Amino acid sequence: MSKVQPAMKQQMLTASQRSAGSLRWWKQFKKNRFLFMLTLPMVLFIFVFKYVPMFGAVVAFKKFQFNKGIWGSDWIGFSNFRFLLDSPDLWRIVRNTLAYNSTFILLNLAGALLVALLLYEITSRKLLKMYQTVMFFPHFLSWVVVAYMAYAFLNPRSGMLNRLLEWAGYAPLDYYNLADPWVFIFPLAQLWKEIGMGAIIYYAALMGVDPTYYEAAKIDGANKLQMLVHVSLPFLYPVMTILTILAIGQILEADFGLFYQLPMNSTTVYATTDVIDTYIFRALTVNGDIGMSAATGLIKSCVGFVLVVGTNALVRRMNSDHALF
Repeated sequence: MSKVQPAMKQQMLTASQRSAGSLRWWKQFKKNRFLFMLTLPMVLFIFVFKYVPMFGAVVAFKKFQFNKGIWGSDWIGFSNFRFLLDSPDLWRIVRNTLAYNSTFILLNLAGALLVALLLYEITSRKLLKMYQTVMFFPHFLSWVVVAYMAYAFLNPRSGMLNRLLEWAGYAPLDYYNLADPWVFIFPLAQLWKEIGMGAIIYYAALMGVDPTYYEAAKIDGANKLQMLVHVSLPFLYPVMTILTILAIGQILEADFGLFYQLPMNSTTVYATTDVIDTYIFRALTVNGDIGMSAATGLIKSCVGFVLVVGTNALVRRMNSDHALF
């Protein structure tokens, strides 16, 4: 009897703690209900376009036929995956996707960080707003528009770059029939278009730093470089880590607009412009192979999930405060 009573007391205590926790959660929700309502559209968007389509992953294991539908199509197991893995183009598209996205991650991290630190040094509000607008504007441009802007520079006959080459005494280049130049064109175009978004995020993080830290460092005799290393960067590490983890999780998610629109889908430059997403697009439009496309998408999702979890675990072991979860 004496052993039963402590157990009952423990259960009652646990139940009361659970009830108190639920009450606190409800009070917190009620207090911030309008903020939660603001997140509702995005929650619904993610649920409808991210979670509901997960049921369609079964297409990756079927020979999809429109007249039979998803559930009526024949089950073929891992045949779609074998078709992809046996493809002679697999090495090319995976190599290009990984190489470009790895380059984008490094360039965007370094470039956005540098721009944010430079913006933080600007004291004029008018100049600051002007610089932010100029750098942020390309993010909203469609890759279709950017492709035609690039065509004005890369046109083999009347492009500005070829005119400069002719003026310098060199022969003009047909960029849309040469594979090698795109190794440099893609990173420059992606950096130009996305550096503003990353810079704004890092600049917002810098605005949250207490100015007294800089004042204390200045009193101690620290110069600009020392304040950058010992004050600014430590406050940016958590944001840098989270954005890098998320970017690594999407390392197989190539930007379709960039790789399809910018080279104008030129078949002669596939050696350096063909990535997983453009390969899937051709599989759908040319071959109509929905099963193989679904299998490729499923592989990308699984690899991305593993990379996010693995990268986050590595970060958590190094510094748990910087981990995503």
